[in-house]
Amino acid sequence: MREGWTYKKLGEVCMHKNKILRAAKHYASDEQITYIDISSIDNSQNIILSTTPYVFSDAPSRAQQIVEKGDVLVSLVRPNLKNIAIVNIDNNRLVASSGFCVLRAETNINNRYIFYIVRGNAFTKYLLGRVQGANYPAVREDDVKSYSIPIPPLAEQERIVAELDLLSSIIDKKKAQLKELDQLAQSIFYDMFGDPITNEKGWEVQALSTVCDVRDGTHDSPKYVDNGYPLITSKNVVNGTISFDNVNLISERDLIAINARSKVDDGDIIMPMIGTIGKPTIVIKTREFAIKNVALIKFSEAKRVLNIYIQKLLDSESYSRFIKEQNRGGTQKFISLGMIRKLPTPLPPLPLQQEFASKIEAIERQKSLIQQSIVETQTLFDSRMDHWFG
Repeated sequence: MREGWTYKKLGEVCMHKNKILRAAKHYASDEQITYIDISSIDNSQNIILSTTPYVFSDAPSRAQQIVEKGDVLVSLVRPNLKNIAIVNIDNNRLVASSGFCVLRAETNINNRYIFYIVRGNAFTKYLLGRVQGANYPAVREDDVKSYSIPIPPLAEQERIVAELDLLSSIIDKKKAQLKELDQLAQSIFYDMFGDPITNEKGWEVQALSTVCDVRDGTHDSPKYVDNGYPLITSKNVVNGTISFDNVNLISERDLIAINARSKVDDGDIIMPMIGTIGKPTIVIKTREFAIKNVALIKFSEAKRVLNIYIQKLLDSESYSRFIKEQNRGGTQKFISLGMIRKLPTPLPPLPLQQEFASKIEAIERQKSLIQQSIVETQTLFDSRMDHWFG
């Protein structure tokens, strides 16, 4: 133990649950509240991204805990997802779901110090060892409050927080740069081709399947194995990339069988068909995989369209809205392969598409440099987190 540091449980340095005001005892049925649910959290940034206003009588039954600016919210459900955020909203009518453990720091504890501790891998690993339930994996509030944490003097806490805040702000600024470049790419698309739905420039329009080979992956559910090849589904296409995190693996035999119908090659586009529909991604293969519940768009040698043009077309703001209007299903949204094949595709001249592609490739090179910088800064951030809290 470092000199001057002690160890205490979170429950010893954060306000007891009984002191967190209960909404039902505080609000009349006709009063307005602002509700924070677990779905309000953006777990990639650990921030509250949205809230929902309610008249209290209409609020969900889980709207139970009155929270304040500076409180740290830790989701008790599926702790592996790290739905954790610090309340940063100036609002005296904030009510959080009972699915959160509310951590309100007592005297001599920096609330952001608590925030960083519960974002750490050591804390998540601790919670995962206490999860109960298969269909609805969750931990108890007592599990959170029983976690033992290092407590340095307040000045040292503030220094640690300042260091981690600085690294976090660098990462956030770089992510903002990526968004600005994406907006630039979309602006260039609209400038060169116009709105693809209204087609004010009068381009020839064909069904997508007329100019591309549009397929989908397997309809079967292969047996998963411990060692094998990734089966990429809609959930694995994230933010324009293919994520191999938490992917299911299949045997080589199943890979060969699926790929006989829908083998994915470099330069193809894959697009989720179930859940989060859209977000088409140009494939750059780093390993062999098969697909399920995603559309596969392949391009012929006699090109009438370029993959970059089609990807930006399908991902454009107005076209994304159009695709969502084709959605079917209730809770689980989906779009059929037949609908995707029929998608109206404006066909600007190939030289104009090539000019567009060269501009987008320059933007992608800038994005690649920024993404590498994010990875390096994130690695440093993770290292410092492990140093202090691992």
